Amino acid sequence: MSKPAATTYDLIVFGATSFVGQILTHYLFESYGVAGELKWAVAGRSESKLGALKSGLGTGADELPVILADATDDQALTAMCGQTRVVISTVGPYALYGEPLIKACVATGTDYCDLTGEVQWIRRMVERYEDQAKASGARIVHCCGFDSIPSDMGVFFLQQQAEKTFGEPCQDVRMRVKVAKGGLSGGTVASMINIAKEAAADPELRKELANPFSICPPEHRSQVRQPSLKGAEFDKTFNVWLAPFVMGAINTRIVHRSNAMQSARYGKEFTYDEAMMTGRGTKGRLKAYGITAMLAGFFTASAIRPSRWLIEKIVPQPGEGPNPDAQKAGFYDLRFVGRTSDGRTMITKVTGDADPGYGSTSKMLGEAGMCLAFDIPADHPGGFWTPASVLGDKLMERLTGKSGLTFEVVETR
Repeated sequence: MSKPAATTYDLIVFGATSFVGQILTHYLFESYGVAGELKWAVAGRSESKLGALKSGLGTGADELPVILADATDDQALTAMCGQTRVVISTVGPYALYGEPLIKACVATGTDYCDLTGEVQWIRRMVERYEDQAKASGARIVHCCGFDSIPSDMGVFFLQQQAEKTFGEPCQDVRMRVKVAKGGLSGGTVASMINIAKEAAADPELRKELANPFSICPPEHRSQVRQPSLKGAEFDKTFNVWLAPFVMGAINTRIVHRSNAMQSARYGKEFTYDEAMMTGRGTKGRLKAYGITAMLAGFFTASAIRPSRWLIEKIVPQPGEGPNPDAQKAGFYDLRFVGRTSDGRTMITKVTGDADPGYGSTSKMLGEAGMCLAFDIPADHPGGFWTPASVLGDKLMERLTGKSGLTFEVVETR
């Protein structure tokens, strides 16, 4: 059983003064206030920074409770978790700073969500703490930002529509990023650099990162070879060139885990991959090759100490990211192509109305936390879940009603 409702808070934002944490705090304050139905607090290690954050929220923010806790202080984290039903964490890179909070949540039966995209860390957390989470009732939900809610819930929506229209799910699904406009945060770059650094030092990790089922239960495997775009390629469905999508490495793993956690609802031989559209003709082809080379160069340079030092100097630093105007000006349009085993096809799309990594992520992350606090039955089993497998239809309602996302069937044939 999960923690009963008789706690001081419904939700605590841990890492509230981080770049995403500040955006998330503003979103929750503007959407739910302080003294209303939602009982929540902000937490972090710096009292002065938390005070400045409250001052910037506006009228009424004086009543927002503040909790002091450092990501390395086990005692403080356990005390914090004991006061709330849900913790939302924005403290990354999670592979460096995230484990103590997971440990505290599973010990106290506290639900948890975050916006990590670090698949190697997720795998470690599942291996170390899943049994404890099941015993305590803590529902742990990683990847509740742009990676991987649009992908995970996009496949969830497509399969629902396929079941209604075709009477069965699609066996093969391909996600294509039609367009995405947004800025880059120092926190995201730091996480990507840390993954490259860890992989360079560990051959077993490199092997794990190449496995699309790396965070699935051991018994969940497919005999069908999974597609994986490594370079420029032409897409006949949309008549455009494709390049690898940097978030695909984590999104595909979350989608496969969702399938596993839903008893292979999408099929035991389900296949999935992601790529980004770069355009048509020679221009689109050159852009695809350019993006491929750029990504390869970034991860290669991040794996080597001298060049990694240079990259760390020129990229945005942790705590830096797009300004509020850029966040609001951002958007994204994702297309999903699903095919059944007998060749019937459905195309759907998912759109977001803000910068994907920050403006939109903050709303998705906030509503994932709200969903855990208010929409999921108290007797839902604990464990390590995905957005689609535990939040499902309830999260879909929140995404479309509050987070600025749309889900739509474009074509069926």
